[in-house]
Amino acid sequence: MNTPDKPPRKETPIDSAREQEGQHQRRRALRALLQRPLLTADGPFSDEFGLVRRHTEKLRDWLTTHTGWALHVTSEIARLRKTPADLGDTTFSAVEARTGLPFSRRRYVVLCLALVALERSDRQTTLTILADSIVTACQAEPVFAANGIVFDLSDQNQRRDLVAVIRFIIDRQVLSRIHGDEEQYLRDERNNVLYTVNRPILSAMLCVQRGPSTISASSLDDRLGAITAEIAPDTEEAANRRIRWQLNRRLLEQPVLYYRDLTDAEHTYLDRQRSRILGQITDATGLIPEVRREGIAMLDESGEFTDLKLAEEGTDGHLTLLLAEFLATEARDEGGEVIGYGALRAKTAELIGEHRKHWRRDVTEPGADHALTEMALRRLEALRLITRFDHGVLPRPAIARYSVGAVTLENEPALFSAT
Repeated sequence: MNTPDKPPRKETPIDSAREQEGQHQRRRALRALLQRPLLTADGPFSDEFGLVRRHTEKLRDWLTTHTGWALHVTSEIARLRKTPADLGDTTFSAVEARTGLPFSRRRYVVLCLALVALERSDRQTTLTILADSIVTACQAEPVFAANGIVFDLSDQNQRRDLVAVIRFIIDRQVLSRIHGDEEQYLRDERNNVLYTVNRPILSAMLCVQRGPSTISASSLDDRLGAITAEIAPDTEEAANRRIRWQLNRRLLEQPVLYYRDLTDAEHTYLDRQRSRILGQITDATGLIPEVRREGIAMLDESGEFTDLKLAEEGTDGHLTLLLAEFLATEARDEGGEVIGYGALRAKTAELIGEHRKHWRRDVTEPGADHALTEMALRRLEALRLITRFDHGVLPRPAIARYSVGAVTLENEPALFSAT
């Protein structure tokens, strides 16, 4: 006996609310992964880690389909294995948390050697043991000295490099401090610090397609290309998929995607698929696309998903905004000319004289105009508002948002910049 099919169940307000809550949770989880690709169960993003575990399958499917990035999740860690959209972009550098300054070449070397030392260490180790291991490894490899990298802890600057690296590792929970203080070590290297090594997190730190030890290339560019190389597409469908991944990676990682930076194939694909691509990113992250003649910026209305903000409170933020206005005006008046560093430092000195009463006291110290100018330019470059050259900077089109006299909306969304 045939029975009639049951009519489809109508969506109730409760179903709709559950779906909205699920989307909100997935957005929060994805944004956390993009901001901090290594999350831990007991870290500062523990709530977001819980959401990643709850929505692992949907997050993994979205990331695989739209970016080609792999998501590895266990009961202890969630690791998003990102491949950078632009290997030549130097603005996503490691920074010292206390000063905001990017790591030097020597600090990067010390960081890599510290991770190697931890891989070979016991479950617990000390700062002096790590220091000795790094010094020994650095002295055993002549290539470091040949490239101007010397690390023997002979002065406080080198101890400061070591401490900055150790704190960077602690911040990522590879190490847990049990006893002691790195600040005391800076004053006297006889003061020691005891750590516990978190091996699951340590093993997830390296994020490459191939192990560096398997690469025979010697130049930095060749080695970077080799350790991040992905399987080359061999069909038209695979080539289009690779283009889609590259575009999504740029839109998710870079504050501004400029059309001039795209290949012809990427530009053509984006022209055809722009609405679909931007809609998928907005649904997944909540970022809002701002499409202009020169390119696309993904804007963050909440400001929570933004590493660098402009405008921002404080001396550094105010100066950066004022220099952005200056550069935008210069770009409009001069028609795309490179602006020399001397002119920029002179402008900073002028602004210090104008705003010294409202800014922090050290802005009037000798050399402060140089340091503040460099700080502001690093921020503007990271936001893809300028291009830097040896002799000066070239304002990029998106800096027009900050030109004097431009219409500014209250609570204007920030340009997105994730690390």
